[in-house]
Amino acid sequence: MTATRAVREAFHSHRMERETFMKKTILGWTLLGFLLLLAAPAHADDSPVGLWKTIDDDGKTEKSYVQITEKDGILSGKVIRLLQKPQDTLCDKCTGDKQNQPIVGMEIIWGLKKEENGNAYSGGKIMDPDNGKEYRCKIWREGDTLKVRGYIAFLFRTQTWFLVKEPQ
Repeated sequence: MTATRAVREAFHSHRMERETFMKKTILGWTLLGFLLLLAAPAHADDSPVGLWKTIDDDGKTEKSYVQITEKDGILSGKVIRLLQKPQDTLCDKCTGDKQNQPIVGMEIIWGLKKEENGNAYSGGKIMDPDNGKEYRCKIWREGDTLKVRGYIAFLFRTQTWFLVKEPQ
């Protein structure tokens, strides 16, 4: 084998290795991009921001629509429609500035911040217009449902609310 032929074969071998490396690199970046695209919508679905149908503690009675919004990383929720009572129903059991105010338009969830570990929001309050009481609150999304937990000391109750895709 001549020196020229050996150089040509070495060059050809090096070029083939470089092309294989580039193909693998491009394939790797393409797969990574695809996986990131798939992961992004799943993360976005964890947000509780949206319109939710509240259900009474009996698990059957639809009570209201609550719109949850986020501003500066803090969640709040406002009643936008009552489903069992007239729309002009007043909060007669509420105290303070909410006393005898219309329930529709009333903020019943406030001050919730995302927890560092996970997708739950806590640190705020929820108010039950039926009894006027305020509770510490934690919420988290599970698909098209929202778990809403109110606490008094170490006791709690959890309701399941349902995502409203098209209000009726």
